[in-house]
Amino acid sequence: MTIQDILIRAKAASRESATLTTQLKNTALNNMAAALEENADEILQANATDLANAKGVLPDVMLDRLRLDEKRIRAMAQGIRDVVALPDPVGTVLESNRLPNGLTVQKTRVPLGVIGIIYESRPNVTSDAAALCFKSGNACVLRGGKDAYFSSAAIVKALRAALKKTGVNEDFVNLPQDTSRESATAMMTAVGYIDALIPRGGAGLIRSCVENAKVPCIQTGTGICHIFVDETADVEKALTIVHNAKTSRPSVCNAAEVCLVHEKIAAAFLPKLKAKLSDPAVELRCDEKAYEIIGGVQAGENDFDTEFLDYIMAVKVVKDVDEAIAHIAAHSTGHSESILTENETNADKFTRAVDSAAVYVNASTRFTDGGEFGKGCEIGISTQKLHARGPMGLEELTSYKYIVRGNGQIR
Repeated sequence: MTIQDILIRAKAASRESATLTTQLKNTALNNMAAALEENADEILQANATDLANAKGVLPDVMLDRLRLDEKRIRAMAQGIRDVVALPDPVGTVLESNRLPNGLTVQKTRVPLGVIGIIYESRPNVTSDAAALCFKSGNACVLRGGKDAYFSSAAIVKALRAALKKTGVNEDFVNLPQDTSRESATAMMTAVGYIDALIPRGGAGLIRSCVENAKVPCIQTGTGICHIFVDETADVEKALTIVHNAKTSRPSVCNAAEVCLVHEKIAAAFLPKLKAKLSDPAVELRCDEKAYEIIGGVQAGENDFDTEFLDYIMAVKVVKDVDEAIAHIAAHSTGHSESILTENETNADKFTRAVDSAAVYVNASTRFTDGGEFGKGCEIGISTQKLHARGPMGLEELTSYKYIVRGNGQIR
């Protein structure tokens, strides 16, 4: 089936969304979750093929993003069940006004229509995106990367079977076989078929979509996330937070890539940070002042503008919270930033001045996630401001229309 055939079918399915009651959607979603668990062996076999093909091609941290096991499949199923438990946004009346002429105007949530997702080697995105799109009344076209194709195909096969079992059009969930650049371009230019395009992956993929898409595109994901250790920070708390933000899963977009340290605490803090980040070993790429204190590797020209997605962290000593804010403004991708401080004035200044989707005080950037934010799961993390920002859940996959009721009024 060609990408054009899939787009036509997805568009036709999306027009059936008005017939989907919340009860029917939730029944289908529960069947989808069960299907993942029931077909775990087939999914794991497909994933083993992807892993074998990627070995020696992808670095270890990226292989971890690709790898599935029974625990991760159960987590994918639970993510779908978490979506079931969330309120259905479709049909929600956001505003209701009765005008002086007697007209009643209701601003009402509606699905976007067809959501296109172009993503790389993360098979769990397949089930998360399908669940969120379906619950919010949208059809989806999931153009996964070649690295995870067999895993994604097995997942989509199970999900489509569950939709069919429920009596719902299977074409609400679609996976093109074509993983070439041409198929991505076809989705970027599918005017009249795709209502919103969401890229999930590295900076190159996201830049390509933003620059070339002729359909509405939501910029997501690239995370040059910063942690600023203020002079009043609780040192032990700060060490634990930075360690978590960098090492708990370095290959994801909410992992910290840059640590900024106040000059008054740098001499005491940086040696402890170096020791803390020795297990697992993190390569610290230091500016001149940090290098004088702990050595390591001197930061290159691009190290403060790089999403490493690896056990690498750029380190810079700054004069104060104002310099930290200025550095973040110059180098951030607008994803997630954190200040570690016991000074409420500095915390308030940081949260007001830093213009990112998620801004933390005394917490790890790793919490920027749809599941952690109570959205069940996420379809991506928007780093733009229109129309969605931060982790995107059900509400972010809807638009609205005005329903106007009258009794013969004319203008």
